[in-house]
Amino acid sequence: MGELCSYAYHWLTMREEYKKHSPGIAASVGFSLPELVVVCAVALLLAAIATPSFLRISYDLRLKSAATNLSGLMQEARIVAAKNNKIYTINFPTGGGGQACIYDVTAATPACLTNQTTVAFNAATQIPNSATTGGTGQPSAYALVGDGGANVYTNGSTLGYSSRGLPCSYALGSCATPADGYFVYYIQDTRPNGTSGWAAVVVTRTGRTKVQTWNGSSWN
Repeated sequence: MGELCSYAYHWLTMREEYKKHSPGIAASVGFSLPELVVVCAVALLLAAIATPSFLRISYDLRLKSAATNLSGLMQEARIVAAKNNKIYTINFPTGGGGQACIYDVTAATPACLTNQTTVAFNAATQIPNSATTGGTGQPSAYALVGDGGANVYTNGSTLGYSSRGLPCSYALGSCATPADGYFVYYIQDTRPNGTSGWAAVVVTRTGRTKVQTWNGSSWN
């Protein structure tokens, strides 16, 4: 925007020189200097107002993309587990950034599957070690409608898939299915102003996944 005003000023300077030599023609063409100054001021004001909204949209898209990609990875793990008749888990990165992958937890040397998808997170995006509490700056816990009374496994648990492709809370080599509850994994996106955006990937007991985002007052 500053460059646009600079160009406008340069054009006006040239126009004034032109008017000195051809006043009859130049007087009927273009804008005056005060008019362009007003236009530049209004444009700069609108840019200052719109920039925070554009940035928020950009951050929200980054968060939604991370959640959607993670949901896709979970579905891929479900398919691969059933196809290979093996137990796999989802390995989440610690802290901001890093990668999530399908993890062969039963191999002699447990590791991410090299021939499957991985999900890279932005440095400002992370999966916290625990679920949200509804405290300051945090959303309330997500509740899956129709699953009243079931256990809810969150960020503190390891999501696994049995050889039948069913989700489980994996622990100590055990992947008991069908699970006695559903799964909710929260994703936090930290913004430069110190606030956070939140999303959640929900996994039902049958293995279906869906993405939810927090709009400041509710999940949708």
